Order: sequence, then C-alpha cells, then structure tokens
Amino acid sequence: MDLMTTLWRPLLTASIFCILGLAILGIVWAIMVKILPFSLRKEMEVDQNIALGIVLGSLILGISLIIAASIHG
Repeated sequence: MDLMTTLWRPLLTASIFCILGLAILGIVWAIMVKILPFSLRKEMEVDQNIALGIVLGSLILGISLIIAASIHG
C-alpha cells in the first residue's frame, strides 16, 4: 500500500462519519424543537433563559458523546 491509500482511506471514513454524526445531531435538534411546548429561540434570545441554554448545551454534548462512542466502536 502506498502513502496515498493509507492517508485517504481514514480521511474518507472520518468525513463520512462526521457528516453522519452531524445529520443525526440535526435530526435530534429538530425533534426537540417540535416536541417542546415553547419557542427555543424566544426563550433564549428574548427572555435570555440561561438555564435553558445550559440544559440544551448539555443535551447536545451528551448526544455528541453517544454518537462519537458509537462511531469509534
């Protein structure tokens, strides 16, 4: 195997998993926006709800860790 093959294959695999992980994260975000009884944008921008921002950030980090663990194996 030459150098190009050993470099491109992991790069391509990582790119595919990155796109897949971002798509899953986007789907989870869209589902969350649909099921919450209030507007996330209004709560965070207008009302400046810091607690909601912390909870949503924690949720995104948790989902990202799950996706990363499932991709890593």
